[in-house]
Amino acid sequence: MASTDRLFDVACLGRAAVDLYGEQVGVRLENVATFAKYLGGSPANTAVGASRLGLRAAMISRVGNEPNGGFVRETLVREGVDVSQVSTDPERLTALVFLALRDQDTFPHVFYRDRCADMALDASHIDPAFIASCGALLISGTHLSQEGPRAACVKAVAAARAAGTRVILDIDYRPVLWGLAKPAEGDARYVASDHVTGHMQAMLADCALIVGTEEEIRVAGGSGDTLTALAHIRNASKALIVVKRGPMGCVAFDGPIPASLDEGRAGPGFAVEVFNVLGAGDAFMAGFLSGWLRGEPIERCCTYANACGAIVVSRHGCAPAMATSAELAHFLLKGVTTPRLREDRDLEHVHRATTRRSGKHELLYVLAFDHRSQLESVARAHGADNTRIVQFKSLVAQAFESVSRGRAGYGVLLDDRYGASILPRFEGTPAWVARPVEVPGSNPVEFEPGANLGLALRTWPASHVVKCLAFFHPDDPPEASGTQLGRMRDLAEACALTGHELLLEIIPPAREGTADFVVARALDAIYSAGIRPDWWKLPPSADGAAWDAIGASIERHDPLCRGVLVLGMEAGADALRESFAVAARSPWVRGFAVGRSIFADAAADWFAGRASNAQVVTSISARYREVIALWEAAQQGLKESA
Repeated sequence: MASTDRLFDVACLGRAAVDLYGEQVGVRLENVATFAKYLGGSPANTAVGASRLGLRAAMISRVGNEPNGGFVRETLVREGVDVSQVSTDPERLTALVFLALRDQDTFPHVFYRDRCADMALDASHIDPAFIASCGALLISGTHLSQEGPRAACVKAVAAARAAGTRVILDIDYRPVLWGLAKPAEGDARYVASDHVTGHMQAMLADCALIVGTEEEIRVAGGSGDTLTALAHIRNASKALIVVKRGPMGCVAFDGPIPASLDEGRAGPGFAVEVFNVLGAGDAFMAGFLSGWLRGEPIERCCTYANACGAIVVSRHGCAPAMATSAELAHFLLKGVTTPRLREDRDLEHVHRATTRRSGKHELLYVLAFDHRSQLESVARAHGADNTRIVQFKSLVAQAFESVSRGRAGYGVLLDDRYGASILPRFEGTPAWVARPVEVPGSNPVEFEPGANLGLALRTWPASHVVKCLAFFHPDDPPEASGTQLGRMRDLAEACALTGHELLLEIIPPAREGTADFVVARALDAIYSAGIRPDWWKLPPSADGAAWDAIGASIERHDPLCRGVLVLGMEAGADALRESFAVAARSPWVRGFAVGRSIFADAAADWFAGRASNAQVVTSISARYREVIALWEAAQQGLKESA
């Protein structure tokens, strides 16, 4: 059973690197033009997978004192993996791996690991007290390939044995990393070696779990015959041995080795199309541990492992493709709906929704100053050049910073047209950032980047949320609503492909004789068209029943939705107070995104020359604080009534 009295369920010791995955599919590595950057390294991938499946995971490794090391560390933290034992090497660089997806059987990759940081891990970096705080310790076989990291493994295992921490060996055999294949042969899987076998077997007696492919079992067992190798491992260890067999699933041995692999405790595989085998083994390990460390039956552990491997083998990348608990549950319930799992829209939605990048804020106080046409009108009315809009938005940004003071839960909505030079100020800060893509006032909606929307979004930071205002009424004529829904669907797909969250702002055009709950009915129509935005930005309303209908629509169609931000619509303080008091009652409303109610007066005075820069910053800061206070008062009133 999992050690509930331990701080962590599992610590993963070994490689932590950067994977550079070719984005073009079906080509040689020589012909890859662009690469996607992901966290890599088998133990790091497993740590992420374990964390996503609800285990308390930690990483023991080293990274370079450079941006790639920062990327590895920050990614692990964002995934919920403890990095207190990830030290920084002042001299070595973080390892890199270049990979390509040529076909279903060919995945060339080249390791750049000469004097890399994670292989500088040695015995001095192992803290026995930390090992004792973990229920299990996973050792990567690659870290047995050099003297320093091998000493670290030996010390870690000794500490685990002393503390009653279970030891797991992921054989993780890469001949090139043992110097048994040429540097360009990173995809080589098996080279027999007494040297490798000797170091692997020195670890076996202390292991409670040993996992590897048939080729890895052969090298650990020192025989070209899998059953003979298994027998050798069994002679050295009482561990549970799990053999990964690719599409055939896996087989586990917790006792004597039988005369046939098929006589073990089998875990059938899942019939999916292979898109990328790299990382599937790490997902397998994470899935198995999610059951094994909780004391579940071996057959169920195998099911989890095979399912997680099947999910990752169908996707691009390793760490980012790892399944979450919700995703695994969905897959086991629904099964393989299509062999190309990445085309299972429901599964992919669960994956996206449960691995979102931006922080999970309880509330968001968003200062919206993405206005373009409105500020152009103000500038024009006072004979000012549009370049003055950039200066004004910089003042708004100063006001935001003076109020937010670098704290989480505050956000900005800012455009590219006049805010491009301001947006970098928020990079690396806790600020939530959203950016508009619609042409102001367009109906049906048009996009400022034009037809190349997806290419434009690829230039954005992945943490930036895509905001789109669409005028949509559920009673629009079919042709008009069909066009508008089609545009929104194109946008949603572009966001999914580029890894951005989508904030959909819906404003129903005014109509005579409109039925009640028009916004909720608009959401129903959008959801029914297969569009599931991460966020909604909706008009204020003092009608509690209308908010109930909106919440019911979200719960019915997408309970994984982030929630709703309430617009200001240039309302005054009294109107905002009234609408906030009602909106705050809905559990789906996560805060506000208010703009002109905060800055409109200051903008008019500044463009007219009646207010200085300092006065504008002071005025906007005060209004922003006032709106925040109105929301907090609504929250407090809700608590008191409860």
